[in-house]
Amino acid sequence: MITRTILALGAGLAASVAAAQPQFEPPRFNQVDLQAEVSREVQNDLMTATVYAEANDASAAKVADQLNRSTADALKTGGEFKSVKTRSGFTNTFPVYDRAGRLTGWRGRSEIRLESKDLPAMANLIGKLQSTMQLGGVAFTVTPEVRRQIENEMITDVVAAFRARADIAAKAIGGKSYKIRRIGINTGGMVPGPRPMMAERAGAASASVTPPTFEGGTSMVHVSANGTVEVE
Repeated sequence: MITRTILALGAGLAASVAAAQPQFEPPRFNQVDLQAEVSREVQNDLMTATVYAEANDASAAKVADQLNRSTADALKTGGEFKSVKTRSGFTNTFPVYDRAGRLTGWRGRSEIRLESKDLPAMANLIGKLQSTMQLGGVAFTVTPEVRRQIENEMITDVVAAFRARADIAAKAIGGKSYKIRRIGINTGGMVPGPRPMMAERAGAASASVTPPTFEGGTSMVHVSANGTVEVE
């Protein structure tokens, strides 16, 4: 009698626990993963450039002295252009050996890096610096503040593009409507356009240099959205 009572209580407890557990049902609607992307061509508004000096001598001290003088003069000249940021870049001095492994001299290189949104000022400064230094290369890009502003404007466009794809997907599988279950917005995608001026290694600097002409060009800014919709 006691055994039957315990078995009955156990069976009742198991039934109660089973009833209390949530019942997992498969989703009633189709879920579709989608991605959309929008792009916009943006005018580059920031220019960066590198100019450098090189020196060769049997004495490492003389090489260092020549480079120090060249970079100091370049930084002084750059300071006259208030709209251009001028700073020291990579500097290196290394030994030169002949085929027999004997030390024959020293060679060095020192760089100055320039940055500005004022292209005419950059061109004039580079023209002045090229009388004693060489142009290592230039690059154009979009400033971070402008890129963020453009990306914020494009968020509305990319969400609209995502919804348009969701409409197409819902109709394609015979649904009447859909609900967005998840959506993520990805910014920070930018592809620079063709470089208007490639890095080049010039010959000896001349005493008088005509300022170069630069065209900033454009870059493509991309914003994408990916997520999941549930089609009813």
